[in-house]
Amino acid sequence: MTVHDLRPEPGLTTDVFDRDAPPALTVDPGDTVVVRTLDASGYLQRQRTPGERRSTMFDERRGHCLAGPIEVRGAEPGDVLAVRVVSARPGDWGWTVAGAKDNAVNRALGLTGAPSWLLWEIDAGAGTATSDRGHTVRIAPFLGVIGLPPEEPGQHSTIPPRSAGGGNIDCRDLTAGATLFLPVTVPGALLHLGDGHAAQGDGEVSGTAIECPMTTEVTLDLVTDAPLPGLHAVTPHGRITFGFDADLNAAMAEALAAMVTWMQRLYDVDRGTATALASSVVNLRVTQVANETWGVHAVLAPGAIT
Repeated sequence: MTVHDLRPEPGLTTDVFDRDAPPALTVDPGDTVVVRTLDASGYLQRQRTPGERRSTMFDERRGHCLAGPIEVRGAEPGDVLAVRVVSARPGDWGWTVAGAKDNAVNRALGLTGAPSWLLWEIDAGAGTATSDRGHTVRIAPFLGVIGLPPEEPGQHSTIPPRSAGGGNIDCRDLTAGATLFLPVTVPGALLHLGDGHAAQGDGEVSGTAIECPMTTEVTLDLVTDAPLPGLHAVTPHGRITFGFDADLNAAMAEALAAMVTWMQRLYDVDRGTATALASSVVNLRVTQVANETWGVHAVLAPGAIT
């Protein structure tokens, strides 16, 4: 196994998904990559006051500032890429904004005036973040974006998550110890990583979490025995399946259907029995309502069925 280092430098970062982009790094299955990412906006310097505009990696940012793409030798469509998060350590600062966009959620909340910003001091050792208003929260760092380009040529937005290839999933359970399984969409896989979150609630209700730089160690492998062909994860919090759609009901149905299929295989039962079991033990959570395509994840906790 080789350990690689990927830093946030020009030519090694991008703000779109593009299957034809040259790799920033090429690795073998089983290799580990230590990825250092800027915050989602790509700030090259920390904010000194809440909401301050500073220089960024991209002058006219089109999406998240991401590390990559990372090519995995031998990966082909039809394979499944396993991304194991070994560790995730946030930088020493972060930001959150509410009311920054005119959308249905913000209108429902009455956030139609100026955006509201928080600037955070992050103490990774203590496991806390403290805002400029004096509030302290526990952190649980993870990357909001872990994903592969769509198979269609051209440049694609990093904002909406996709059932094929993942991307801007924003699932708070993908912390250290989690493994995300991504269906390979393009030759080489071309993994993108970024959008560090020091802390986020289910839903990411303001449209942002505690956005921050992050140092993340991941191990990449190709698997042939994945329990599901689609996007799924095994985490310290349990087994997880995902659904994404502009209709939250459709996203829910997608996540639940995948979990029911997984439970059929786990417990060797028919689909009706798996659904009945799921009604007793599976939790449906709103992953995020911030990314044009809403997300739901289904969680089967460890030891829920014995």
